[in-house]
Amino acid sequence: MIRRVAVIGGGLAGITAGLQCVDAGCQVTVFESRPQLGGLTHSFARGDLNVDNGQHVFLRCCTSYRALLRRLGVADRVELQPRLAIPVCSPGAEAPVWLRRTALPAPLHLAASLLQYRPLSTVERVRFALAAVALRRVDPTLAATDEQNFGTWLRRHGQSDHAISALWELVGIATLNSRADHASLSLAATVFQEGLLTDASAADIGWSLVPLRELHGDPALACLAAAGAQVRTNATVRGIEPVGGGLIAGSAGGGWRISTDDGPTTADQVILAVPPAAAEQLLPVDSITAAPGWSQRLGSVPIINVHVVLDRPVLSEPFIAGVDTPVQWVFDRTAQSRLRHGQYLAVSLSAADDLVNTPTADLRAQFLPELTALLPRMRDAQVRDFFVTRERHATFRPAPGSAALRPTAVTAARGLFLAGAWTATGWPATMEGAARSGAAAATALLETSPMDIAAEVA
Repeated sequence: MIRRVAVIGGGLAGITAGLQCVDAGCQVTVFESRPQLGGLTHSFARGDLNVDNGQHVFLRCCTSYRALLRRLGVADRVELQPRLAIPVCSPGAEAPVWLRRTALPAPLHLAASLLQYRPLSTVERVRFALAAVALRRVDPTLAATDEQNFGTWLRRHGQSDHAISALWELVGIATLNSRADHASLSLAATVFQEGLLTDASAADIGWSLVPLRELHGDPALACLAAAGAQVRTNATVRGIEPVGGGLIAGSAGGGWRISTDDGPTTADQVILAVPPAAAEQLLPVDSITAAPGWSQRLGSVPIINVHVVLDRPVLSEPFIAGVDTPVQWVFDRTAQSRLRHGQYLAVSLSAADDLVNTPTADLRAQFLPELTALLPRMRDAQVRDFFVTRERHATFRPAPGSAALRPTAVTAARGLFLAGAWTATGWPATMEGAARSGAAAATALLETSPMDIAAEVA
């Protein structure tokens, strides 16, 4: 008996789920509304420039995402630091201060860097270390932890506003897509425990050496097709409904009907790997426990990227982080964009609620001087191009209490499973969270008994 599986959504979660199912012998069809796979990790052309919609990095601890790269055959298209090294720049500083790890076990691997971390005073460095030790003891799986505010917890453990912005949020904003004062303690504890406080090598940073479409979307299309899956792009799913029998798990049923503009398709089982609002619209009533309107309550947070093309190099590192400046992270995207002359910088601005609607001209007026304050060589450079990309719903809002709004992979509807970085992975909305969710949904589907598939399919 061959299971017919429909995967709705071709982002990283859907790609991971689809590959796992087809590798297990299922007959898989992937539906994606966009022209290409990859979801929120995609690229586009701007003249001769290859532009990524956002600057996506990963860590050595992102085991599910790295497994996906290996399955796609693109592990050689990424760079992974042998040891964590982050140049941190401040306006007017002559040189960056480096956050580097040593060969010591965690959390001592960062001690040498913290002792020399100039943005913090000596007292703030000591208090940071004490708070980090306390954070190691936090249980992120408890509902009571999720309901707490990370910023409040930090201040309760001796962290000043300056220490929060100059070090805790250096990591937290980029990984959580949230300021500390708006983030769940549970998700923050997960980020710091997994990335910095448990395994010394966990936070080594990786990034793509090619445009994201060449890392995710195109290889996924090729791998799925080679494995026998059908991929339908430009195919928006308008509805899913059970075929015959009852809906709730344990009842008899005849699979699922998937409605698109090109007509209906049937499948035995479905993995729904779309954003929260789309998922709530497609999910049958009572298939998850959350009350109607849950996706709106979960919410979303934007990320914007400021792109600057210069006539000469001004940044000698692959990336820098900024403190005491609105500039968060700056990436050198020259090689990835295939730019032949000059340098292409991308400024990633997470938790961008206050910037997402700012006109491009105003962002230019604000961020070019800020970049110049961090990178003095920009004073002599000519700006050849300046543009902005905006992901208005980049991630779910990782607020206190958000865990209760994140459903598991298994729904109450027989044969229907959920995937997406917004589901109950325990992680924030990252590429790792997306890959974990896809693997969890596929595993749950494959663990169902063949008897759960309608008899007429046999």
